[in-house]
Amino acid sequence: FPFPYTPYRIQEQFMEALYGALEGGRVGIFESPTGTGKSLSLICGALSWLRDWEQKRRREEARLLALGAGGQDELTPQPARPGSADTAGQPDWVTAFVQKKEQRDMVDRLKEEQTRRKKREDRLEKIRHNVQLKYTVKRKRCEEDEAKRLLQLSKEALSQGAGEGVLDQLDHNEEELILAEYESDDEKKVVSGLEEEEDDDLEEDHVTKIYYCSRTHSQLSQFVREVQKSPFGKDTRLVSLGSRQARGGNLCVNEEVQRLGALQLINDRCMEMQKNKHEKKSDENEGKKRRVSRTTCPFYSYEQMQFLRDEVLVEVKDIEQLVSLGRETRACPYYGSRFAIPAAQLVVLPYQMLLHEPTRNAAGIKLKDQVVIIDEAHNLIDTITCIHSAEVSGSQLCRAHSQLSQYMERYRKRLKAKNLMYIKQILYLLEQFVAMLGGNVNQNPGCQAVSQTGTVLKSINDFLFQSQIDNINLFKVQRYCEKSLISRKLFGFVERYGGPASAVKTNKENQKLAGLQNFLLTLQQGSDKEGDPPGEAEHDQLRTASPLMQIEGFLSALTNANQDGRVMLNRQGTVGQSSLKFLLLNPAVHFAKVVEECRAVIIAGGTMQPVADFREQLLCCAGVDPARIVEFSCGHVIPPENILPIILCSGPSNQQLEFTYQTRDLPQMMDETGRILCNLCNVIPGGVVCFFPSYEYEKQVYGHWEKTGLLSRLAAKKKIFQEPKKANQVEQVLVEYAKCIKRCSQTGGQMTGALLLSVVGGKMSEGINFSDDLGRCVIMVGMPYPNIRSPELQEKMTWLDKTMPRAAGQAPSRVLIENLCMKAVNQSIGRAIRHQKDFASILLLDHRYARPAVFNKLPQWIRERTQVKPAFGSAFAELRKVRTCHILCL
Repeated sequence: FPFPYTPYRIQEQFMEALYGALEGGRVGIFESPTGTGKSLSLICGALSWLRDWEQKRRREEARLLALGAGGQDELTPQPARPGSADTAGQPDWVTAFVQKKEQRDMVDRLKEEQTRRKKREDRLEKIRHNVQLKYTVKRKRCEEDEAKRLLQLSKEALSQGAGEGVLDQLDHNEEELILAEYESDDEKKVVSGLEEEEDDDLEEDHVTKIYYCSRTHSQLSQFVREVQKSPFGKDTRLVSLGSRQARGGNLCVNEEVQRLGALQLINDRCMEMQKNKHEKKSDENEGKKRRVSRTTCPFYSYEQMQFLRDEVLVEVKDIEQLVSLGRETRACPYYGSRFAIPAAQLVVLPYQMLLHEPTRNAAGIKLKDQVVIIDEAHNLIDTITCIHSAEVSGSQLCRAHSQLSQYMERYRKRLKAKNLMYIKQILYLLEQFVAMLGGNVNQNPGCQAVSQTGTVLKSINDFLFQSQIDNINLFKVQRYCEKSLISRKLFGFVERYGGPASAVKTNKENQKLAGLQNFLLTLQQGSDKEGDPPGEAEHDQLRTASPLMQIEGFLSALTNANQDGRVMLNRQGTVGQSSLKFLLLNPAVHFAKVVEECRAVIIAGGTMQPVADFREQLLCCAGVDPARIVEFSCGHVIPPENILPIILCSGPSNQQLEFTYQTRDLPQMMDETGRILCNLCNVIPGGVVCFFPSYEYEKQVYGHWEKTGLLSRLAAKKKIFQEPKKANQVEQVLVEYAKCIKRCSQTGGQMTGALLLSVVGGKMSEGINFSDDLGRCVIMVGMPYPNIRSPELQEKMTWLDKTMPRAAGQAPSRVLIENLCMKAVNQSIGRAIRHQKDFASILLLDHRYARPAVFNKLPQWIRERTQVKPAFGSAFAELRKVRTCHILCL
């Protein structure tokens, strides 16, 4: 395998196993600990297979073409003997004719494919070596923009002093808010996307490719940089996909659209601008002259996007480079990158785009006979569940009903019958949803008290029947919302008339809208009084701006099969605080299509144990033949002496360590934990990271140590940092933590480093590396079992017990709880060792870790080096020994 340096033996084994899985069309679960060069192994193993596959295919093509060219005379059908017939009752000559025709067609297809490929390669080669060509299109675009600017200035000069009615013009602009005439798919086949005649040069057959996806844009950018450094960096056609707006992956370069802020608003505005472009073109073709000027996107230009597509394929670029290129060439990176998908060999994209079928289809991703690699997949089941779950609050439902009612009243005379029909259906749905929460849509949700509080779970069918909406075709309503862009129109309407600063004319018709303004303000004030939990800015903006966008997701979720999900009615103090949530129970239904269509699927991660969840809940439930599943797990590159994992069964005062819900709050348990940390901080240099099961427990222990004086004893040796709840504060805490450790190692003295109190499942238990001095010891306090009182978890457990077989005498629900706990533990303790020369100790504070069923769920490379210590004294001696050894080595 080509590699940028001499690979470790485990990397060679990883690549060999990966190559075999891709060649055999398998579904693989691959585990390679962080710090073992997993990304490079994936790149070099997968691209080696793709290179060999392409070479084999071309050789086969050449052979068939040679046969076709040499045997043209033989393709002429020969007359058969009279009376002869094949087994199907057809004469021999008919069968021969059909076979020859199929051969001829195949040869023609191969020739056509070869011609297209040659044309593409020549075009890319031309761009690669002709620097001047790169700037020709850009210059042409600048000239066009200048001409448009001058034309606009001329129009403005002509219109000055002409006294055209400003008020009338405002009314004309309002035309954009009115829904266009809607025809359902039953009446008309809706053609979306590009005009057919302009599509020819952009539409290509999809070559065999690898789809690589990961959780975050930063992980994808890191992967692209690894590709650039690899031996395949120069000649791989790679395209990075992202959303129009995302952290680190903002592909929309239209600043006016970006100012909308919320992703859903940006998506809808983009779609509307495209629609305007097609309508404008259609009107020009039909010779119509419209008074309404519809806004179009200056970056959505076919010529520019074709150029961007080719630039993307010529050289490997990450998202940031793609956006810079889009700005430079004034071409849309979001669509330009999508046009590059058919010819690309490696497509890099976030989870959502691959795992959510509507998003996948909209992006033009075709999985048939392709390879999919899902990296950082330890939370794959949860990810699929979250992507396909949806929640709406009572205040959102009431606000959407109010907005839509006012919209319908305002434009009733301008809307077609089909639009009115669907709007009335949506209003009815909203009314019934609020009624299910025990409220009335015509009253302020913040002032309506809920009589029966609590959480109730219902099957989809029961929810539809009880809310009396089972006679409405939700598939059609969902399609209408998607095609009509009603949420975008409604947002524009509320933007115009919903705020106190809006300039509404004081005529009779518009006076009615004062009611909407006042009602929206009361709803907003009511919502503020409820004390909604603070969310991200985007969600806040969506809540206030266009709740219908959130509700569309809930309607879509209700179209799942009855047995695969539940609807949760969460009735709180007021209707506004209450919510409806769709909970997906069977993620396999949404993963089935991926494994069915793909040639091979690889699920990879640094910590995949325990893998039973993937095999049983995801793959077997998705219909994957167990014989098709292959598992691979490799060790670590560090020497055995560089890691010391210890299961500690009791503390310094011989208190047994068992942090159950019943015992962990006892003062003696919190005191014993503090004493263990005090002893460790005396002998371990640098950083110590201590994980607690929850924020609440960490806060409780911290408060107890403060009262008893243990905290001041700890602070004498290590400066204490606490993990913040807010994501935007994590970076600052980590920077201060690292600075403190560096300062202590340089100056010496009594203070030996820092102690970071973290939370399992928090911001620091995933994706953050505590390498070298940042994490010389990682401590896990207790076993972080999930809250089994959670209604969602209880429903999932009940569903598993009904649908899954018992494993080794254990109920599936019990296995789930244990697996969720151990996945969280493995993610947290895997933060310590990050490269070959790193060293660290890992302490698991609970005797239950020594139980075989639990112990076997630790990662293999940690498990085989773990020592079980019944008493603290022998464990402490081992830790001192390790410290002494490494001081001598250094």
